[in-house]
This record gives sequence, C-alpha cells and structure tokens, in this order.
Amino acid sequence: MYIILIFVKNSQPLSLYKNLFKQTLIYGLATVLPRLISFILNPIYVKFLPDRSMMGEVSIIFSYLVFFNVFLSYGMETAFFRFYNAQDDKKKVISTSTISLFWSSIGFLVIGLLFRNTLSKWSDIDVEYITYTLWILTLDALTIIPFSKLRVEKKPIQYAVIKVSNTLINLALTLLFLGLFPYLVKQDSSVFFKSIYIENFQIGYIFIANLIASLATFLVLIPNYTQIRWQFDFALWKQMMRYGYPILFAGIAFAINEHFDKILLDWFHVPLADIGAYSACYKIGMFMVLFRTAYSLGIEPFFFSHAGNENAPQTYATITKYFVIFGSFISLAVIAFIDLLKQPLVPNAAYWDAIKVVPLIVFANFFLGIYTNLSVWYKLIDKTLFGAYISFVGALVTLALNYLLIPKYSYYGSALATIAAYGSMMIISYHLGKKKYPIPYDFNRIFSYLGLSIGFSILAFYVDYIRDNYPLKVLLLLVFLFFIYRSEKETLLRILRRK
Repeated sequence: MYIILIFVKNSQPLSLYKNLFKQTLIYGLATVLPRLISFILNPIYVKFLPDRSMMGEVSIIFSYLVFFNVFLSYGMETAFFRFYNAQDDKKKVISTSTISLFWSSIGFLVIGLLFRNTLSKWSDIDVEYITYTLWILTLDALTIIPFSKLRVEKKPIQYAVIKVSNTLINLALTLLFLGLFPYLVKQDSSVFFKSIYIENFQIGYIFIANLIASLATFLVLIPNYTQIRWQFDFALWKQMMRYGYPILFAGIAFAINEHFDKILLDWFHVPLADIGAYSACYKIGMFMVLFRTAYSLGIEPFFFSHAGNENAPQTYATITKYFVIFGSFISLAVIAFIDLLKQPLVPNAAYWDAIKVVPLIVFANFFLGIYTNLSVWYKLIDKTLFGAYISFVGALVTLALNYLLIPKYSYYGSALATIAAYGSMMIISYHLGKKKYPIPYDFNRIFSYLGLSIGFSILAFYVDYIRDNYPLKVLLLLVFLFFIYRSEKETLLRILRRK
C-alpha cells in the first residue's frame, strides 16, 4: 500500500495521497477487520451445519437480507455524505436523514410482522426465520446514519470498535450455539443443557446470533437518537431523496448482480446442496471483496473532498492505476493458492466441487472495484442517475445470463453471469465518463497489469502441471512483481529520493 504515497509527474502534493492512505487504512480496517472475523463464520457454518443443504438455505436467506437492506437505506447514506459536506447547517442534515430512516424502518417492521405468514408461504422460508430477519433488518437500518455520522465527524476509533464488536458478538454466539452447546449436551448427563438447547435448530441459531449482535450495536448507538434535534426539513429531505433514489436503484441492481444468483438457483430448482457448495466456495473470493471494500470506504469521501482541485482528474487517474496494480496482484495470489486456501476456509471436501467458480468470482469483484473508480464522474457532477442506468444494465446481464446458463451449467453459469455483468458495467462507465468528465487514465499500463494477472491466473489454475507445482506459482508471482517494478521504476525512485 505504500506505493499509493506517490509523487506524480504533475507534482501533486504527497500529503494528498497520504491523506487518502490514512482514510483508507482507518476506515478500511474498521470494515475489513469485521469482515475478516465474519470470514471465519464460513468455515464454522461448513463445519457445524449437518449438511450442504442447510448451507444452501442459509445463503438464500442472507441473499434476501441484502435486498431488503438496500430498500431500507434507499440511498440515504450517500445522500447524507453529499449534503453534509454541502450544507452549512449540518445538524439539519443529521436530523432530517435520521428521522426519515427511523420512521421508514419502523413502518417496515410493523408491515413485515403483520404479513410474515404470507412472506413465509411465498418464499418457502420458515416463519420464525422471517421474524428474526425482520428485526435484524430494522435494527441495521436504524444504525445507518449514526455510523455515517461517526465517519464525517472523524471518529474512526469509535467507528471501528463498534463495527468489530458487532462481529465478535455474532462470532462468539455462533460458536456457542453451533459448537459448544451441542458438545455440552452430549457430554453432560444432566438435563440442564438439554433443557436450554433446541435440537435441529442450527439455522435459527445463526439468525439469533445476528439479531443479538444487531441489537447490541443499536443500543450502543442509541444516544444518536436522544441527542439530535428532532426537526424534519421537508425541502431538504426532497433534495436528498432526489439525489438518493438513483442510488437506491443502483443498489438494487448491485444486489441482483451480487446475491440474486442464489435466489435464482433456488427458483430453478437447483438442489440446496449444490447452492450450499457454491455459496461456501464463493466466499473465497472475499479476499478481493475485502480489498475493494476497504478502498471504497476511503475513496468516496476523498473523491468528494478533492473534487474542486485543479488537478483532480489526474489524481483520480493515478489512484485508479494503483488500485489496478494492487488488485491484480491480490487476484493472482488468491487464484494461485486456491488449493491451500480452500482447506481452512471450506473445511469439508464435500463442498470442493464448486471451487471452480472462485477465479471467476475473484475477477468479477476486481472488475467491480475498477468500476468503482471509473464511476467517480457521475457522483461528482451529481448525475447519479447514470449509476442507476449502468447498474441496471449489469442487472439485466445477470438475469439474462442466469436464465440462459443455469439450466445447463447450474451454479457455474451464475458465476459466468457475475463476471460478465461487472465487466460490462466497467466498460460502459468508462465510455460514458470520458464524455461527461474526462479523466486521463493510463490505459496502456492498466491493461498490461490486468492482462498479465488474468493470463498468469489461467496458467496457475487451469494448467494441471502448474497448479500442482507451487514453486512455479511463486515464480509467476515474482515475474508479475518484477514487471510492476520495471513499469513503475521512476515512481519508486522518486519515493526513495524523497525519503
């Protein structure tokens, strides 16, 4: 990551990149650490759930959760950042966005509880699981603005502690319910543990753990509701909604691209066991998600705060190039060492027949990260509707290819649809952006790094002789790093001279 602290040819201040690095590091850690901890949940589910079918059922419910999370936030988080920076009366922005999300969340909870039996019949999900997820969704929605407020008020430590604590609670309770309690029931001849433990309720315990963690987080952040001015500015709210509703549609499209495949696989009657294997192996691609997420958290405020700088386009171009460098290396490293990573991350050989989707998922998430960089233009010129259009195209690609490919290729068809969707979004955003907000990207080097990473990944995964030969795979990584060094030698020398 030190390469981000560059001093580019047009003499951009080094402090500019240090500031970006600092934001990415602090808020990245605050998000990546919880995700790393939650990363451990995947092997826990694989180890303690009795079969792959249960894993499939859990993944389908979590996919529905993602969709409703998008609906309940309806673009208000991004609108909050935009208007907080633009408005003089920042307390009015905080109170208006908080009140909006508060009442919409409470309304959702009431309606959901009233119609939970109908939802259960429609989705074929146990009504008890529906109840848990309704509460989880509501509590998570109620923490959106409090977390955003911590970010804009530059309280990264508090933000990080709460985020990490939420995941630790979830992890500890999951281990307790799925691992420790069943063990104690078997070991203890008394009736105590048998009286408090429910047999064959593993899926329910997973969502109870999530619910308790969400409740604990909300209780910690509840002072944000008692300390604000409960004054609602309707005119400001309309402006925020106009800004945010395209982001809502973009979020729905993103949810389709990222998670709807599990739901579609279920609708196409793919066995739950296969969906479970696909979902478990899909998580290995989370390494790229972690990098992309950390980067996105730091880069969005940075883009907005430096939009008025004269050299902003060159700055964005340089940042994108170094994102591609790091992303290309991470992608190659993950794919080259998949057969080592799968053992601790998916500790059950019954799931490994789905490992073939990992290279596609890794590069799909990498393409999404590149798209995040390329999409800066429509956010800066307040044309977020373009983001909705682009994401909508990606969603159409996802739906169309899943419809065409699942009957023949099952979950592998879903993985192909994912990489095609994000690749198309990346290309479309670039071509639209160069007309609306030209940025001088160094595409010769960007394509060189990306192409070399893809080529070496194909060799490392699909050529059996290389896949079974770890010294050769290490050599591929070293050759890639040497190519980066030769290409970026001038920049590296400038950094060394400044030291």
